Amino acid sequence: DIVLAIPPGKFIGIAGPSGCGKSSLIKVIDKPEEAQGEVLLGGVPLDSLSRAALAENVALVPQTPFLTADTVYRNICYGMKREVSPEEVREAARKANIAADIEQLEGGYQFMLAEGGGNLSGGQRQRLALARALLHDSPVYIFDEATSNIDVESENDIMAGIHRLAGRKTVILISHRLANVTKADNIYVLDHGHPAGQGTHEALLAQGGLYADLWNRQQALENYGKEAQ
Repeated sequence: DIVLAIPPGKFIGIAGPSGCGKSSLIKVIDKPEEAQGEVLLGGVPLDSLSRAALAENVALVPQTPFLTADTVYRNICYGMKREVSPEEVREAARKANIAADIEQLEGGYQFMLAEGGGNLSGGQRQRLALARALLHDSPVYIFDEATSNIDVESENDIMAGIHRLAGRKTVILISHRLANVTKADNIYVLDHGHPAGQGTHEALLAQGGLYADLWNRQQALENYGKEAQ
């Protein structure tokens, strides 16, 4: 029962409690999961697009980024269909707030990653995935819990990169932490796979309901954590 229209260049938040269907919705939009109904990208039915065409138009930054046992440089370039210059790679890293970290690694961009990026921190892996997505320069960016399970500083770095994209690109951000979607042009709230409200952060708080309840609970937990410190 989801009817969702996202105009180009808008920043959209997808929110709701754990298990509400946020990631399933993204799997439908990005084609790994079949669904009833119709999904259009730029007016074109998603089913008519090849995986290659979809990858050119939609960049997905997942909760667990895909990194290979290869150099940092090749991991940032992964999936590119054209030759990219070292300057482009460094610029993508800079925009993702990972350039300084890379320069401190032995060999810099030639540093060899372990499979899955195991010799990097969680925040570094996420920012490396963001650099790769930025290098692709896609019209649509989807972030599926891309700031979960990382430290606050890394989360702030990634959110800064996302906010720089907003307005220039279409950005869809799934986040269990509602503070990350407060600046979205529109927030869609899900509950057990069904729509449970939509609007700006301020409008949803004024409406009350699930979003306002989740926000109040999260704010109470954050305030409790600050007091405990």
